[in-house]
Amino acid sequence: MDLQQLTSNVSQIAKEAGEFIRQQRKIFSADKIEIKGLNDLVSYVDKTAEEQIVAALSQVLPEAGFITEEKTINKIGERYNWIIDPLDGTTNFIHGLPVFSVSIALQEYDELVSGVVYEVNQDECFYAWKGSPAYLNGYEIKVSGNKTLGTSLLATGFPYYDFNKQQGYIELFTELMKSCHGLRRLGSAAVDLAYTACGRFDGYYEYNLNPWDVAAGILIVRQAGGEVANFKGGEECLNSRELLATNGLITKEMLSAIQKYF
Repeated sequence: MDLQQLTSNVSQIAKEAGEFIRQQRKIFSADKIEIKGLNDLVSYVDKTAEEQIVAALSQVLPEAGFITEEKTINKIGERYNWIIDPLDGTTNFIHGLPVFSVSIALQEYDELVSGVVYEVNQDECFYAWKGSPAYLNGYEIKVSGNKTLGTSLLATGFPYYDFNKQQGYIELFTELMKSCHGLRRLGSAAVDLAYTACGRFDGYYEYNLNPWDVAAGILIVRQAGGEVANFKGGEECLNSRELLATNGLITKEMLSAIQKYF
């Protein structure tokens, strides 16, 4: 399989879905919102974008299955599976906040081999494949060279439905707020990871994550020279529901802080 060509094709598919989302944002109204769970929102835009992506990817790799957020298809592949979030940042989209993305990854058995994150509003396509550098709109990107937590800009996400770990999260947030240049919460895990890959953030952490939120971003960060781990420091983070991504230089400091509370 030519992973470079495949990733190029996936990037185009993500951009086409992004264009649909961008046009729908201009005419979207609140009465189109559906409720999946507590603070868990969806609309026809998410579902239609996913259907478009699935149809296009089925032509790229017909034998592959799908792991998707909106579950518009029920097909698991034996060797290959696409992991898709058609609109990461739905709440932002619904409220008109311009930070949302399309995230598509390909998994071969248990290994991520291709990843694309398309940030819709900035028209920025981040991508990488197994063995490649990471790219943004055709230009190679790398994680930051910042060596200390004290001079780092971090990203995180807030819990919105499972509050069992809320107190520990708040205490960790308080500690890190005093220990770095700043903390940002953009509302799209895929974008947070992409921005870590290109050095805009030095580190990103969050819990209560799903595979479709992070699969593409994990690969892009790693191929950009960064590190991605679970809160114990292990490399398995796709299904751990917790994730730390860094430039590789502040990992030890970040884990030390995180492990006090998680």
